Amino acid sequence: MDCQITCITKSNPRGGHEHITHAGNPAANWMWTVPQIIASIDAGTNTFYVRDPNTGKRANVGVVRPAGHRPYIRTYADGVWNDNLLSLNSCPLGLAA
Repeated sequence: MDCQITCITKSNPRGGHEHITHAGNPAANWMWTVPQIIASIDAGTNTFYVRDPNTGKRANVGVVRPAGHRPYIRTYADGVWNDNLLSLNSCPLGLAA
């Protein structure tokens, strides 16, 4: 299934680096943890993407696996990894996880 991500939830670190913990789409009534999204991408069961609100251009979501760190999700468009996910609104409280 092709799933559009429209919102994210970030961690609340104390003096550390913030990271995305969940992503979802309120209109489709879903929110998954980043490990669930990574597992789905790896298994080929779902693809994920975001749309630029200004241009409507699609950016696919992929998995980044830095050495010595846990994997995370990031968007990829026009041959470049970018931070489109971080610019999304926060997911509303109570969205099904």
